[in-house]
Amino acid sequence: MELSCKLEYALLALLELASHYSEAEPLQIRQIAAEQNIPDRYLEQLLATLRRGGLIKSQRGAKGGYVLAREPWKIQLLEAIRCLEGSEAEASDEIAPKTVERAVVTEVWQEVNRSVDEVLQQYTLQDLCDRRDARRQLDIMYYI
Repeated sequence: MELSCKLEYALLALLELASHYSEAEPLQIRQIAAEQNIPDRYLEQLLATLRRGGLIKSQRGAKGGYVLAREPWKIQLLEAIRCLEGSEAEASDEIAPKTVERAVVTEVWQEVNRSVDEVLQQYTLQDLCDRRDARRQLDIMYYI
């Protein structure tokens, strides 16, 4: 599995929303985009996908924006990835290989994908926030 630009931007946006979860104030697209250096229009499309997937909610109005639909510790990274990548990743597994060699390669690749899924199930948005905070703390200590 490769970390695509689309996936990286979406995870950064989710991380930003997770960081502000306790404030219960929606973040606007321009705020998220500025903080994470993501193009506004691209972010808008990603947030729409995440909203349709049930990971975030949108609020309309002058103080509207986006918030997480659930607590950060209840959203697994695997769930976010599947929301964004959809059935594209799973569809490639369903194609029947035409040769023994392709069957062997396909079996190994499926094993790799299962391993990746197992790792991603272990991490939540809260874990990303905790890792970021720990790294920031290390950076501060380094400069003192």
